[in-house]
Amino acid sequence: MFLSDGTEKLPLAGDWRYQVEAELVPPPQDLGPAPQTPFGPGEGWVPGGLYNGMIAPLIPYGIRGAIWYQGESNAGRAYQYRELFPLMIQDWRKRWGHDFPFYFVQLANFMARNEGPVESAWAELREAQTMTLKLPNTGMATIIDIGEANDIHPRNKSDVGRRLALWALAKDYGKRIEYSGPLYRSLKAVGSEARIAFDHAKGLKSSDGRPIAGFSIAGEDRKFVWANARISGDTVIVSSPQVPKPVAVRYGWSDNPDVNLVNGAGLPASPFRTDDWKGITADNK
Repeated sequence: MFLSDGTEKLPLAGDWRYQVEAELVPPPQDLGPAPQTPFGPGEGWVPGGLYNGMIAPLIPYGIRGAIWYQGESNAGRAYQYRELFPLMIQDWRKRWGHDFPFYFVQLANFMARNEGPVESAWAELREAQTMTLKLPNTGMATIIDIGEANDIHPRNKSDVGRRLALWALAKDYGKRIEYSGPLYRSLKAVGSEARIAFDHAKGLKSSDGRPIAGFSIAGEDRKFVWANARISGDTVIVSSPQVPKPVAVRYGWSDNPDVNLVNGAGLPASPFRTDDWKGITADNK
């Protein structure tokens, strides 16, 4: 049957005709069980499951560098991650035989926003990631400003990739560009104020025109309250009338903080704390 445009219309009713294209026979010998993915029953959650399934097979091949986007499942053991993450990087470099660049993504903001300063396992994991910058040839893309409260996998991956690329362009391809957001350097308390100094702090500003948000401050009683913060050159001065003698400052220290401090390149400041008081994941090793 042909249609008006010349195409043929084939009815599907009745018997169908077919022809065997090829007949497959069993292999001549037992080849063993079929390969299993690292996400098979239980395989993704056993020691070495992901490594053996996804990393070890690549080791004979050349590698120029690595990017890493992970940490959520380790948040409850953030203090352990301080050791675990650098050890993994060192192990990979040892197995490939050279200290290739390793650039990673700090945890995004996630979950409900808190009204007051709180302790946070996610903040402690971000701290562990920042500590990993002590390893040579590493870099960290901060994305504390582009997460989503109700999605552990935020959709804005283009900015994630761009911020990772800045590290590679600056460190591996010789581009003279800013590649990191502000990173905490030091605290100096003078009277009722605490002056916070940063690296990568040229052009500090608010990202949205509001007063600088996300800072909390505490005295010797270790009770944090929200703080007033103002930019002074390449530093931020933090204070609160409730804390006449500050000893510690925190920034972005929660699961989903309200933060808006960026540098002149528009890159967000990484969350940090100036104290080393025992965290809530310290015993979870």
